[in-house]
Amino acid sequence: MRDSYGREITYMRVSVTDLCNLRCRYCMPAEGVMKKSHDDIMSGEEIIAVIESASELGIRKIRFTGGEPLVKKNIVSICRRTHNIPGINEICITTNGILLPQFAESLKDSGVERVNISLDTLSPEKYSYITRGGNIADVLRGIDSAIQTGFRVKINTVLIKGFNDDEIQDMARMTLENDIDIRFIELMPMAESFADGFISARKIFDSLPELEPLESDGVAKIYRLKNAKGRIGFISPISDSFCGSCNRIRLTADGYIKPCLHSGTEIFIRHKTKDEIKSLIINAVMSKPERHHLDATHITESSRTMNRIGG
Repeated sequence: MRDSYGREITYMRVSVTDLCNLRCRYCMPAEGVMKKSHDDIMSGEEIIAVIESASELGIRKIRFTGGEPLVKKNIVSICRRTHNIPGINEICITTNGILLPQFAESLKDSGVERVNISLDTLSPEKYSYITRGGNIADVLRGIDSAIQTGFRVKINTVLIKGFNDDEIQDMARMTLENDIDIRFIELMPMAESFADGFISARKIFDSLPELEPLESDGVAKIYRLKNAKGRIGFISPISDSFCGSCNRIRLTADGYIKPCLHSGTEIFIRHKTKDEIKSLIINAVMSKPERHHLDATHITESSRTMNRIGG
C-alpha cells in the first residue's frame, strides 16, 4: 500500500483510550479529559476489525498507545488477538510504565515484543512536576519489570529546554549497563507555548561527542557510547523532518484514521463494513500530505492534544 508520494505504508499506531493515570504537561490538560461515554470509544471488536482490514492492505506493524494503553481493561486480549492476525509481524506498546509490573508477563505472552516507556527526567521532583503528581519509583519499577520479562525496551525522553537538558549525560549513561535504547525526541508544537521549551536534538547530540554512529533505525538516528550495552537515538521531527520516509497512519480511540499526526484531516471509520473500512484506509493513505510544516513558530494543524491522538 503506497501513498500518492510513493511511500510504502506498513505501520499503524492504534490508540485504545484517551484516558491516562498521569497528566503530563505537554500531553494532557491539567484537569484531564472529559471521559467519553462507552459508546464513543472503539470496542476491542472494532479495533481488531480495523487491524484485520489494515493487515490485508499491507500493514505489518502495530503499536498500541493511549492515553495510557494499560488502563484499557481488555488490552491484553486485544494484543493477543492482534498477534493472531495473518500479516501482522510486530506488536509494540507505548506506556508510561506505571502498570507494567502487573502486566509485563501477560503482555509478553500475548505477543508484544517491544515496549516504549516514557521517562523525561531522572529527578523525582521534576518527574512529579512534569507528570503533575507521578512517582518516579513507579516507572523505574516498570522499566525493571520490562527488562526482566525480556522485552526490547526503549526509553522515550522528550527534550524540554530548561527542564531536562541538564540531564542528558545521566540519561545516556543508562545505556552503559542496560541493553536498552534511550530515544531523545524533540518537543512537538502541540500548543502555543511550544517555542519556550523547544531544543534541537542536534544540540543534545553535540553534548555527547563520544557517541559512535550505528545504522539508523526507522525515524531515529542511532549511536552508542563506547562499550555500552544499549543504544542512543535521536528523533528530530522539527529540525530534521523525516516525512519523506514516513510509513505510518494512526487510529484514534474514538474511531478516526489520521494520515498524519499534524494534519487536521481525520476519516471516521466506525460502524462500517469490512470493505468500507478498507476503502477508507486507502483513502486516508492517499490523503497523507507530503510533509508537515512545523517549526518553532508554526504549531500543529491538528485540533487534538496528544492524549487524544495517541502517542
